[in-house]
Amino acid sequence: MAQSTAAAAPARGHPKGLYLLFTTEMWERMSYYGMRALLVLYMVGATDKGGFGWTQSKALQIYGLYTGLVYATPVIGGYLADRFLGQRLSVTLGGILMMMGQFVLAMPGNAEPLFYAGLGLLVVGNGFFKPNISTMVGGLYEPGDPRRDGAFTIFYIGINVGAFLASAVCGTLGEKFGWMYGFGSAGVGMGLGVLVFLAFAKRLLGNVGTAPKRVERKADVAEAPVQALTRQEVDRVIVILVLALFVVFFWAAFEQAGGLMNLYTDAKVDRNVFGFEVPTTWMQAVNPLFIMLLGPIFAEMWTGLGRKSKDPSIPAKMAMGLLLLSFGFVFMLGASKQSEAAGKAALMWVVAAYFFHTAGELCLSPVGLSMVTKLAPTRFASLLMGVWFIANAVANYLAGLIGGFAEKLGEFDLFLAITVATAVAGVVLLAISPFLKRMMHGADETKPMASEHPAPTSEPKTQVA
Repeated sequence: MAQSTAAAAPARGHPKGLYLLFTTEMWERMSYYGMRALLVLYMVGATDKGGFGWTQSKALQIYGLYTGLVYATPVIGGYLADRFLGQRLSVTLGGILMMMGQFVLAMPGNAEPLFYAGLGLLVVGNGFFKPNISTMVGGLYEPGDPRRDGAFTIFYIGINVGAFLASAVCGTLGEKFGWMYGFGSAGVGMGLGVLVFLAFAKRLLGNVGTAPKRVERKADVAEAPVQALTRQEVDRVIVILVLALFVVFFWAAFEQAGGLMNLYTDAKVDRNVFGFEVPTTWMQAVNPLFIMLLGPIFAEMWTGLGRKSKDPSIPAKMAMGLLLLSFGFVFMLGASKQSEAAGKAALMWVVAAYFFHTAGELCLSPVGLSMVTKLAPTRFASLLMGVWFIANAVANYLAGLIGGFAEKLGEFDLFLAITVATAVAGVVLLAISPFLKRMMHGADETKPMASEHPAPTSEPKTQVA
């Protein structure tokens, strides 16, 4: 097999390819979150200003269906990449389709067929893009490399730099100058991401992600014929699926940020700061801003603990994420009480909620992406990354349905139900985490590093502990 041209990284650094994937994901997330910040506001917006004038319940149901499909299609995109396309071509194809989708949404007028066509292009494009760029991050590291969790946290910072830009650029243009300018700027961002990826992929990634796994196995004469999954591999896949169930609880609550919490902030939160009214879409930048501030701390913390063999298990980290998310919703209970009594809630309630939601996200989301690359058998790496995103699909669809209950139950009762459900899920996951760790058969254990760590020739093979 041809040798990778990806640059070697020192033991305490990271391969340069990580920062290319960081940048590409940053532009893609700028596109996605820019559109997400505008979507429900656009659907409920007044028709004389270019919106559809739909009810909150209908808008949230469509929002949930769209975001659910966004996370469902990666299982198909992952399968096609593993079998036929390769990860690198899939990322490029997905980026182009998403750019086209944003430009379709930006077309003048509020024609429903164009609206649904644009959403469809975004859904399909994301299916090709999302699982494969995440799997390529894992492909830069050998099994047991203690930098892997930290690398995914750095990669996750890229996601949230893009999300921050989305609110600052797309949200402002959409709210202040017209929806078409917001969607159009999101398309420009995605186009920049594709251009950057094509310009530097060969130099910085070497052979990582170039060939489908099926082709790689045929080219590697030293590899044994494909066999059925071993007992250890089956156990590891089961761990992925079990953790995916708990991830549904997390994202169904967390994704209220783009739906219910977005609408709640718009209508019932006092957004005046020193005489300036903060645009609603700018609040979508609070979470990514906290990610950028806390992400480097978490990345160094996980890497440092890994070097000392004191890193908490993956299930334990994810349980902590659920508990922190639950605590964040306690502040939304305070906001709801204040808005009921005074008409408007203080902005700091929402900011405090986002802070703890962000801390929980950093314990769960990048760790989950890293976990899939550790546990998934190599020949099914992108496919299982797609399956992992199915949990996000279910959660996002549920998020829309759950948010729609606010009109019947009231915000306080709904926020209380979310607080209790996520707390219970976190406690249960923490209780079973030792059992899940044993079923990983050492796949999450780190190894001592040499002073230099060369980049692998392609994605690492999953080793049986």
